Amino acid sequence: MSRQTGGKTVYGASVGILMLETQFPRIPGDMGNAMTWPFPVQYRVVRGASPDRIVRGDPHTLLDGFVEAGRDLIAMGCDGITTNCGFLSLVQSELHAALGVPVATSSLMQVPMVQAMLPPGRKPVILTISKATLTPDHLSAAGVPPSTPVYGTDTGCAFTRDILGDAAEIDFEACRQDMLDAADAIVAGEPDAGAIVLECTNMVPYAADIRHRTGLPVFSIYTMIQWFQASLLPRRFPSGIDDPRPGHQTG
Repeated sequence: MSRQTGGKTVYGASVGILMLETQFPRIPGDMGNAMTWPFPVQYRVVRGASPDRIVRGDPHTLLDGFVEAGRDLIAMGCDGITTNCGFLSLVQSELHAALGVPVATSSLMQVPMVQAMLPPGRKPVILTISKATLTPDHLSAAGVPPSTPVYGTDTGCAFTRDILGDAAEIDFEACRQDMLDAADAIVAGEPDAGAIVLECTNMVPYAADIRHRTGLPVFSIYTMIQWFQASLLPRRFPSGIDDPRPGHQTG
């Protein structure tokens, strides 16, 4: 075996996830369910960072906690940091400056890339957990054009209420219906919609339902972090130098 250089505590889990402090159940697909990921990840909880406090308040008041938890993840071996709330786009610049590694705070950061991929005349539409508090500052911090349409699940019966309320029990079928209702509103209200970008990391379990309902591509924190992780631990492919047929060699 060739000599290798160390320096990390944990190897093979390059993505670190900064978690809000919650109690609500997290089903597969949710960013906070480790079974969601096809690769190992590491987690740290930022104490006091409740969903309501981040989504309806100012996350800058908890910036020190996010920086401390992020530095701990890096010390444990993470090469890149993400978070489990799209509203943390507001602290994107502060976090990547403080942590010194790639940081992807919000699924909203995909919007410019999605727009670049769409045919002329088509546009991405954002679906958020709280349209009432997703401000132009959140969009600007993620590089999202201010003209991007935003729809929310605020008027639904379960999803926004129970996630932001940190409910100990959640009716996930009711949440699914909230997603489908929001998807219907997007289709009805945005005839030029070319894709949907899910702001909230808890929406990932319903991405396939939204895609089936609308026929539109659906981007989420799951699509983003798979891309992110692939840059931190690129897949190693066979060199192609040797002819794969038995009995044949090159050189």
